[in-house]
Amino acid sequence: MTYHSRWHACALLFIGLLPSIATAGQQPSSRPSGTPVIVAGLPITGPPPPVAPATVSRDAEGRATLRAIRLSEPLKLDGKLDEPLYAEPSISDFTQMEPKPGAPATERTEVWLAFDQKYLYLTVKCWDSQPESRWVLDEMRRDSSNIPRNENVAFFFDTFYDKRSAVLFEATPLGAIYDAQAQNLRPGGADWNPIWIARPGRFEGGWTLEMAIPFKSLRYRPGTEQVWGFNLRRTVRWKNENSFITRLPLIAGFSGDAAIFQVANGATVVGIQAPEGSKNIEIKPYVVGSTTTDRTSRPPRENDGNGDFGVDFKYGLTPNLTTDFTYNTDFAQVEVDAQQVNLTRFSLFFPEKRDFFLEGQSIFDFGGASSGGASAGGTTPLLFFSRSIGLNQGRPTPIQGGGRLTGRAGKFTLGLLDVRADKDPIGNNPATNFTTVRVRRDILNRSSVGMLFTDRSALSGLAGHGRTYGIDSNFNLKNFVTINAYAARTDTPTVEDNDTSYRVQASYNKDRYGLEFDRLSVGDNFNPAVGFVQRDNFERTYLLGRFSPRPKNNTRIRKYTYQGIYDRFDNASGNFLESRPASGLFSVELQNTDKLTVQYKDDYERLSRPFAIARGVTIPVGAYPFRSVQGQLLLGNQRKASGTVTVERGSFYTGTKTTLNITNARTQFSPRISVEPSLSMNWIDLVQGTFTNTVVSTRATFTVQPRMFVSGILQYASATTSLGSNIRFRWEYQPGSELFVVYTDELDTTGKGSTLRNRAFVVKATRLVRF
Repeated sequence: MTYHSRWHACALLFIGLLPSIATAGQQPSSRPSGTPVIVAGLPITGPPPPVAPATVSRDAEGRATLRAIRLSEPLKLDGKLDEPLYAEPSISDFTQMEPKPGAPATERTEVWLAFDQKYLYLTVKCWDSQPESRWVLDEMRRDSSNIPRNENVAFFFDTFYDKRSAVLFEATPLGAIYDAQAQNLRPGGADWNPIWIARPGRFEGGWTLEMAIPFKSLRYRPGTEQVWGFNLRRTVRWKNENSFITRLPLIAGFSGDAAIFQVANGATVVGIQAPEGSKNIEIKPYVVGSTTTDRTSRPPRENDGNGDFGVDFKYGLTPNLTTDFTYNTDFAQVEVDAQQVNLTRFSLFFPEKRDFFLEGQSIFDFGGASSGGASAGGTTPLLFFSRSIGLNQGRPTPIQGGGRLTGRAGKFTLGLLDVRADKDPIGNNPATNFTTVRVRRDILNRSSVGMLFTDRSALSGLAGHGRTYGIDSNFNLKNFVTINAYAARTDTPTVEDNDTSYRVQASYNKDRYGLEFDRLSVGDNFNPAVGFVQRDNFERTYLLGRFSPRPKNNTRIRKYTYQGIYDRFDNASGNFLESRPASGLFSVELQNTDKLTVQYKDDYERLSRPFAIARGVTIPVGAYPFRSVQGQLLLGNQRKASGTVTVERGSFYTGTKTTLNITNARTQFSPRISVEPSLSMNWIDLVQGTFTNTVVSTRATFTVQPRMFVSGILQYASATTSLGSNIRFRWEYQPGSELFVVYTDELDTTGKGSTLRNRAFVVKATRLVRF
């Protein structure tokens, strides 16, 4: 049997076993107290539903079952809480996650959950012992990553009651809103923008929120009687306290604010009578006008005017399966990439920012790695990376159109994507189709198995298709143990061997202790044509151990962390050690969320070929051990000026390196005006030469109201001698419809002055029509 035959036989065996594997997960887990209560055909894993007029029942383990209230007329959203609904008993008695896990919340929170024929309503009344002048309120933009740093409430609905996936909503007293699709123990990105309304208000003892979510904006199981998972987090930012409706376990990386992603540990909501899911139709046309100057292109372009139009179309095949079509797709409104420092031999990773590809992106996650959001990157290959579509060696290529099918069918999660990019005359590449098929099957309580296939119809410089085949599994055992595994192979013309990759990764992540093991192999010719590989031809072994005790009754210190990492990369062809990063870390986290970290690094790099690290500086072949010490100070989000400052000093190849980084910094002048500076400075002194590598950037934002803002970025990179700016105006003038005005330029700062490389001015308008 040939190598490829053995591979396909293994894949067929895996697929053949899927039904028997999946059957093992179809039996509902029993409740500790006996047989589960069955509501609407689903087992309720918490206490029995409350009997009216009660709205909540709890058990001894802190689990809760909530009852939604049916309204006879729509709720008026004004934040005043003067409707008859608020005479009903509220859901309260929240439990802290931080700073005192398991203790009652120190600030009272009341919740009402209701619905009518069209809307799901959620109202929150947040009592606060301090006046508004003490509250942290510094962000108004929709979907800003800074919203959690404010006083806020966040909640999720697990509308399939599978304890695996959910839709997340978040809102603040200023009316800023955030929404995302998330998975259990997996943060989501702001790539999902449903239509919903949030209206804040004030009362003598605190603040309120009244929110309405159209049932049309949600996907859920067939049938009128619904059982959903639910949880709500209240964050009192001025005292860095967050509390939840249910008592949650401490899981490393998913405590504090991030505990909202513990989808499997939420409450159960009964009593919702949802309308039968309709096959929603959305049409979103756009028009765009632009003028472009590009003096680096051949031939150069000078104030080249252009106008265009296109359309996106969304149709619900079933209540749980949605198709999207796009024609003449345009991404002119997308923010420019942030400049990065690269002192390694490997490619930089830039996350996806284009809305069409961001929506539903997590469906295409594979093997325990994100498929291209801000959390992706690193040494684990991405079999599907949407930035490979519409970009050819960094050059934008127009997208003629495409289609996508995403959603659920029973226990299966499906993702199908086909996009056609236009020809690239500069690179002499023909029009290309990019196809991706992702199927994932739920098994056991919160685990899954799946497969992924990608196809690229044309490859640069090669005749034929580039294809990728992969199978993967994800096992979540209880709350703390995760096991990920995958096996994959690529099919590239003229390549016959060394085209496989596999991974086995296991982690134990309790709050006090943590262990992780990762074994990863990437062949020299492993080339996912619709993916991203930062490094190939290696066998990696990664070990991590962590001890994070929480001192008792300490009013200043929340947690200590002791952590050790050993990371080894062996060359897969020559069977020799290529890289070996190792480190030891100690950190102190204070009750105000400030954090001080000291880290010692012991690295080894073997260069098999010369490494050009900077202009005129090349490091010769050889083996290089180097060591460094790093200190880091993180200032918590409750401060007017927050961020992380990192200083590092040590040996580096044939000399020394000193680094100063300022990241995630933010200074707030008012709820409408903020400045976010960033700095990375590296002073390198080697035998081969001395140089400085610097990236400086600043983002300033003025928010007119939650759905209208102006944002500007100015950034300089010494390695490319470029100074660039990007100014964006965004106005969501009605839900789902937007106006963008964008200006972008890049200057060459070589020499004493500066010369223009490129410049663009774009105006784009979209209009959402919903049936």
